[in-house]
Amino acid sequence: MPLPLTPAQQKAVDALVRSGALRAVRPDEKKARAFLAGAESALADVPNVTRTENRYNLAYKAAHDVGEAVLAGYGYKTTYGAGGHVKVGRFLAAIFDTPPPRDAAAHYDVMRLDRNANNYLGKPVTHAAADAAAEAAQTLYDAALARLDT
Repeated sequence: MPLPLTPAQQKAVDALVRSGALRAVRPDEKKARAFLAGAESALADVPNVTRTENRYNLAYKAAHDVGEAVLAGYGYKTTYGAGGHVKVGRFLAAIFDTPPPRDAAAHYDVMRLDRNANNYLGKPVTHAAADAAAEAAQTLYDAALARLDT
């Protein structure tokens, strides 16, 4: 069972629901565990990947899986349509509102934008960006484990 949300966290999540970014669903512990397992697997492989772009994409996948795990654990889902990854980032920022996970949640959006720049504009990914992405994903993963109490 996840840790209860603080009033500030709940207010931020409620605002996301009101805005149409999220919808409430039944909490799904099994789905949360499956996404955490995916994040753990991706994070385990990040140090073994030699190509910077691939390390970055794997770290981003791990961070996104963490977001999906936390959504499922608390009983929320992104609404249909464009911007699903943006909505996950907003949820991460609402839930992880104290450092260090707050900073990692903020970095998720940087990762998303950099990944889009690489995928759609051909902008190369730097080693430093890949390292920062891996660190942020690991921080989010650790924080999710603590919040979801799995």
